[in-house]
Amino acid sequence: MPTVGIKKVVLDKHFQRVYSEKEFDELCFEYGLELDEITSEKAAVEKERHVDEKEASALSDQEVYKIDIPANRYDLLSVEGLARAIRIFKKEINQPEYKVVKPSGPTQIIKVKKETSSVRPFVVGAVLRDIQFDADNYASFIDLQDKLHQNICRKRTLVAIGTHDLDTIEGPFEYRAELPKDIKFKPLNQTKEYTAEELMTLYATDSHLKAYLPIIQNHERYPVIYDSKGVVCSLPPIINGEHSKITLNTKNVLIECTATDLTKAIVTLDTIVSLFSQYCAKPFTAEPVQVVYEEDGREELYPKLTYRDVSVKTPTINTKIGFQLDETTMADLLTRMSLTATVVGKESLKVKIPPTRHDILHECDIAEDVGIAYGFNNLVVGLPESNTVASALPVNKLSELLRQEVAMAGWTEALSFALCSREDISTRLRKPEALNEAVHISNPKTQEFQVARTSLLPGVLKTLSSNRDMPLPLKLFELQDVILTDSTTDVGARNERRLAAVYYNKSAGFEIVHGFLDRLMRLLDVNPGKTDKGYYIVAEDDATYFPGRCAAIYGPNNVKIGYLGSLHPEVITSFGLTLPCAAIEINLEPFI
Repeated sequence: MPTVGIKKVVLDKHFQRVYSEKEFDELCFEYGLELDEITSEKAAVEKERHVDEKEASALSDQEVYKIDIPANRYDLLSVEGLARAIRIFKKEINQPEYKVVKPSGPTQIIKVKKETSSVRPFVVGAVLRDIQFDADNYASFIDLQDKLHQNICRKRTLVAIGTHDLDTIEGPFEYRAELPKDIKFKPLNQTKEYTAEELMTLYATDSHLKAYLPIIQNHERYPVIYDSKGVVCSLPPIINGEHSKITLNTKNVLIECTATDLTKAIVTLDTIVSLFSQYCAKPFTAEPVQVVYEEDGREELYPKLTYRDVSVKTPTINTKIGFQLDETTMADLLTRMSLTATVVGKESLKVKIPPTRHDILHECDIAEDVGIAYGFNNLVVGLPESNTVASALPVNKLSELLRQEVAMAGWTEALSFALCSREDISTRLRKPEALNEAVHISNPKTQEFQVARTSLLPGVLKTLSSNRDMPLPLKLFELQDVILTDSTTDVGARNERRLAAVYYNKSAGFEIVHGFLDRLMRLLDVNPGKTDKGYYIVAEDDATYFPGRCAAIYGPNNVKIGYLGSLHPEVITSFGLTLPCAAIEINLEPFI
């Protein structure tokens, strides 16, 4: 959840009144936000790192309100959007109408060369005409771009924002992909020109920019935007050019967003335009930019600033939030949340969603806004229509009882991850075929989390390996689920509760795990014998166990429930162990 820091004096200016700390805290709560803390620039820096007196004296003591913003509310990431939304909520102002207006001169054009398709294929743009900057809104403009980069833009991997003083450059613009050695310009806040190759070296130690270098560093060509005179506007997603740098004196702003995700780029552009067009001579208007793709001749106009109409039924909304509101009341509440709503019939509303509210994706989002506007504190406490008494699931109740008994018998419980490497359940257990019934992770972050475990033994053996220097004997057990593929279930897999135990000593200790089995069955009230309600073992080889020293375990109704025996030497050494091991693993599902 992003946090926005706004100076108290700036908030007061935008709200056109002064809120006390308590009043503003309550106002944020009413709107579904949270005032995280009140600090100052000086206090925040001193908290993060030690500063000397000279540096501290240059920092401001003005109060800064830190406000937690929902991750999908991009329109609240600046004081402009936050103040506007809350003032609409308080019915102090009306929802503005955002428009794309025809430019007085020729439309700005960005020509997209086909080479860009291999690195960052999309670009969108807009022009803010006759904008008026001051120190506060200039700082907010820069901060919004940074917040968007960290949020919807996913640290510039999906979208990179570039803003330029349009009066210092001249269209039409070209978006190309060129060899790094052929790109040369003076980057932002630098005094000399660098090639793109040199910039990679220069920014490799820059605390702010070094994180973005890998996005394009391994590509043969780098994306770059030129104006009609060959001036480099930006090297996305790394840095803009110094030539088109925005200052407090800038009057006309060109916004360009290069992207690998066109939808995210449109949302990002709409957000910047809608929030900062309020400072234009014609508030809430923007001029279009025409994007022409060389590869297929496609032409697009941006920004979209599209309004969407959604029809909702009031009974459905009432059911979701637990209120009983009529159409008129609900329409008024939605309008307070910047969603213009009109009654179109009995129990029916038409909701007009502005370009600032890209977070509205479903009827549930509209229901949430109704609930916020009405006030969740107004919910009437009531009993649920169906009453149930909480109790443990039978499988969990049995598991807890067995854990206690096994622990009291002198065994130590191990807790391992449900995910493991492919080798853990296949080659290390001498069962390559186990991968066929395993649930695989499509995008594993590490080699240790590639598949869901099909056996508890790897986890117990890895725990033993980490504790092999402890005094012998080591007696570990684990009672958890394994995950197996199952085409008969709706998700294609099922959980199976199992119990595994391993005895590690100078001798294998087959009799130890056999005694473990007998004690376990006595706890489960299952007697030895080849009957429908008994259990017995039968000599049977398994690849994980040493040949001739393994037995299959059969439970009630003559169902095979597991194996016990001495582990194969290859299994023992594959987990970094050096002494013999006896192991048992059984399925507990038949006893529930």
